[in-house]
Amino acid sequence: MREYLLNLLDQGKSLSVEEICVYIAMAAVLGLVIYLSYWITHAGTIYSRKFNVSLIMLTVLTCTVMLVIGNNVALSLGMVGALSIVRYRTAIKDSRDTAYIFWAIIAGICCGAGDYLIAAIGSAVVFVILLLLGRIRSDTRRLLIIRGARNTERSIEAVVFEFFSGKANLRVKNTTNDWVEFIYELTSRQIDAAAKKGKFITERLYQIENIEYVNLVSQNDEISG
Repeated sequence: MREYLLNLLDQGKSLSVEEICVYIAMAAVLGLVIYLSYWITHAGTIYSRKFNVSLIMLTVLTCTVMLVIGNNVALSLGMVGALSIVRYRTAIKDSRDTAYIFWAIIAGICCGAGDYLIAAIGSAVVFVILLLLGRIRSDTRRLLIIRGARNTERSIEAVVFEFFSGKANLRVKNTTNDWVEFIYELTSRQIDAAAKKGKFITERLYQIENIEYVNLVSQNDEISG
């Protein structure tokens, strides 16, 4: 019984250098497929080149870990214990980024186990799905910040409503006894559409008396809340 348990805990298989290179090369190829998919389906401020490169590294490293573990139960338990103490605090900007992380890990596991066909077919299906349905277009938002005298409140609201056809999203409205401040959320398309018609919201607002300032601030996905 004791010998059986010892054999069970030490079932690792030795691989030649050529086999190890093939395993890791296949993981790198699938990592490049994941890289290409992420690059195609993300654009603008959503795209992170560092995160994309890390997906290739994650695929190769997962494959390497699988090659080290092999069928060795003792090594697998030790690896799980070692990784369980690591805390990851990387901010995920988009929920689909989590799927890319799992894709890289699963592809690495399949390559490390030698199941290239499963890894290739699964990656191909996911690639096509993301190519057809996963395109993320970055539409940078703009914050229109207006501060004026309290008696200009109705005039400001009327101008913004008319200028953007009631589609401006009021996020914040601050008031005091003397001043009022509006923060509207707009898309860059709304700003550009008005500019093409020769209309500029800042000029229109400054025609109202007692306007202290009008600011347009870009708000991308990295700082949005």
